[in-house]
Amino acid sequence: MKGFVVGVSGGIDSAVVSTLAAKTGMKTIILEMPIRQKQDQVNRAQEHINYLTSNFSNVEGLRVDLTPTFDVFQQTVDVDESKFTAENLALANSRARLRMLTLYYYGQINGLLVTGTGNKVEDFGVGFFTKYGDGGVDISPIADLLKSEVYQVAKELQIAESIQKAMPTDGLWDVDRTDEDQMGASYPELDGTNLQTIIDAINNNELPDVTIAEVIADRDCYGLVRALDNDINSYLLGKNEDFTIQLNEFISNDVDVIILAGFLSILPKEFCEKWDKKIINIHPSLLPKYGGK
Repeated sequence: MKGFVVGVSGGIDSAVVSTLAAKTGMKTIILEMPIRQKQDQVNRAQEHINYLTSNFSNVEGLRVDLTPTFDVFQQTVDVDESKFTAENLALANSRARLRMLTLYYYGQINGLLVTGTGNKVEDFGVGFFTKYGDGGVDISPIADLLKSEVYQVAKELQIAESIQKAMPTDGLWDVDRTDEDQMGASYPELDGTNLQTIIDAINNNELPDVTIAEVIADRDCYGLVRALDNDINSYLLGKNEDFTIQLNEFISNDVDVIILAGFLSILPKEFCEKWDKKIINIHPSLLPKYGGK
């Protein structure tokens, strides 16, 4: 192994991975591969590349503008969007796959490992990645880090503030779409940090006379792991199980409040109206929806 090739987007994950690669002292190529990229993303990527090349002699920064290549591809495979409703998604994933081809080209001619930027929540948690795109890599250095931990590492590595404060996005769409918009949940919800905040407050006597009766989830998530780590009962709803039955049972059994800290199901109108005084919603991105309306 001679070193690493890393694609950077101006985002937190690629900034952390590329900095870690640079710190090994081994040959590291940092590739920016814009495809109709927003200017703020381009600026952050260039700022990061300039920082690495200025501080690490083993780092080479390259810019490969893939927009013309992608434009030709889109024109070549052009179809009637009214007949193929998944066309925009297919084109978005094609951007990631085009970048993967480029990374492997530079990796092979230089004898370098294509280094992935996926973390434990997105790529290795909810599966938010493109097959044979950003998921096509040789190694994944931050695969065991939750998103919150990626930010902690970024702070320790003194990653640029502009990158640390930027809203995470995959940069695969012509319109603004954040990662949280596409996943339908915020990162604190997905990695269980909202729940951990409540647990810590209870343990530190900041919430006197409060106990957590049980953690209920409608899918496998890190909130269940945090419940297990803190000896709190947990319950994973079955695929076809009506979660309102479980919640109704708990609330009816003298549970004072139900806290929605990452529940991804649509809340029925009747349930919201029945227990309105007992529901605390701490994720504004997932306010209770009445039948999706």
